[in-house]
Amino acid sequence: MKTNLLTTSGGVIFRDSRGKRQFFVVKMGEEERWELPKVTVRKGESSVRAILRMTGEMAGMNTRVLEEAGRSTGTAVVGGKSIPQRHFYYLMIYKAGGEILVFNKYQWLEYGKAIAKLELKKEKEVLRNGREVLKEWEKTRGKKI
Repeated sequence: MKTNLLTTSGGVIFRDSRGKRQFFVVKMGEEERWELPKVTVRKGESSVRAILRMTGEMAGMNTRVLEEAGRSTGTAVVGGKSIPQRHFYYLMIYKAGGEILVFNKYQWLEYGKAIAKLELKKEKEVLRNGREVLKEWEKTRGKKI
């Protein structure tokens, strides 16, 4: 019996606006909970390419992947069947963008508010880790992004 594996790619997307660092959180899908933006990875597509496709084509953002921010596994129920999942998250810098249409709701929030808004423990951990990766990124390069 063949086991399907569902792979998703997510983004810890940040920007610096008016001297404050903000993180992007969204409400998507049927569950309507605040989460990090994610997309299903298509067959033959890398997880990095998938998140760049989502931010570019679907959300109208110009972003750049800096580093991996975390991985996790889980299970999804699709059509009454339990399917294993892999999640890859990437730290991404928001460079520019137009009107964001693909998400039901979205917000740019400072770290403390973003972590409080996220509902899943796993995603809170990914955001924490993404912020630490960003600090290390800036430290090794000797500058803020």
